[in-house]
Amino acid sequence: MGTTLFTNATVLDTPHGRLWPDRSVLVRDGRIAEVADGSIKAEDADTVDLSGRVLMPGLCDGHVHVTAITPDFATLGRLSPFYVGARAHDVMRAMLMRGFTTVRDAGGADHGLARAVEEGSITGPRVLFCGRALSQTGGHGDMRMPGEGDPDGCFCCAGLGRVCDGVPEVRRAVRDEIRKGAHHIKIMASGGIASPTDRIDSTQFALEEIDAVVEETEAANIYVAAHAYTARAIKRLIGRGVRTIEHGNLLDAETCRMFLNHRAFLVPTLSTYRALADEGVAAGLPGDMAEKIDTVLEAGHRAMELAYRQGVKLVFGTDLLGSMHRHQLNEINLRKDVVSPADLIRSATCTAAEAFQAAGDFGVIEAGARADLLVVDGNPLDDITLLTRPETSLLAIMKAGRFYKRDL
Repeated sequence: MGTTLFTNATVLDTPHGRLWPDRSVLVRDGRIAEVADGSIKAEDADTVDLSGRVLMPGLCDGHVHVTAITPDFATLGRLSPFYVGARAHDVMRAMLMRGFTTVRDAGGADHGLARAVEEGSITGPRVLFCGRALSQTGGHGDMRMPGEGDPDGCFCCAGLGRVCDGVPEVRRAVRDEIRKGAHHIKIMASGGIASPTDRIDSTQFALEEIDAVVEETEAANIYVAAHAYTARAIKRLIGRGVRTIEHGNLLDAETCRMFLNHRAFLVPTLSTYRALADEGVAAGLPGDMAEKIDTVLEAGHRAMELAYRQGVKLVFGTDLLGSMHRHQLNEINLRKDVVSPADLIRSATCTAAEAFQAAGDFGVIEAGARADLLVVDGNPLDDITLLTRPETSLLAIMKAGRFYKRDL
């Protein structure tokens, strides 16, 4: 990893949303060793003079599916996991080159993919994974068509979910994903678009099953993320200890107050609905599932604005699938007219880290944090759209102290 010294840097302080000029930042062994107002002595360092350019933390996408190489999950489940893993490499490399140095996978990636990234066998962002998302029979993670048989506890080798019913099965599934190294547990707690037999407005899992999931994750010192659209579904979750709600397109003001009272986080994923509406069928989404998109598309914008105005902590997320991964940075465009640049950056840096039980580990430029850093040509607090043009605006991308782009 070596040692790098950034000099004459304008450091973006993400928690406070301000810039600090004339800073020096020392990186050693993949971590930030020191941040100083002025010079730092480090004779062994590779010195990089930023000439006043902005140095900011790498971005985090809090809801991805790096193995979702097609939006047709039934087809995905029939593919070889080796083939899917190889294709995921291209997906993750592109994410890193957009400035995402950490991603949280919401179903599909596992310990093997995360380890390959850590070892450098695959180029991509650090992967926080849940393994398989948990689904009840006929829920959002059950991709069987009505005539298909028993999934035998797990839908398919390369799929994103596993089916479990009843408290004993649910406990066993949670414990199994924890055994395999899961950073969090994902449950499908309402209907969804890309599932063939459920409805958007349904609730999923019984309350005692949700309680069992939360109890097992708390025992392992990790947390629960839940796919949920409606206010009715979300209200069954937050008060029971679920930490992050994914999507939330149909929430209401009462739900927002629950987020605040229980210190939960919302992960809107506006870009995936826009992409699915524009090109989902062409990308492989079955036509009958595409009909569900209209229910949540415009509602998602209203929900995000309501939550933001009420003070709910938002995390950056995209949930893109297949060829639509390329629209990852469009999430910025879809939020920027409502969310301030400072808050939008927080959602993809320090707020994401807080939500994922990693405050101080990434998303900040502070001593001890991971050396995941971007050099930006311009000030994203003045023009957040700079981050949507990584080819020209990102002059350097560093992850864990290693440069993956260096056009300085």
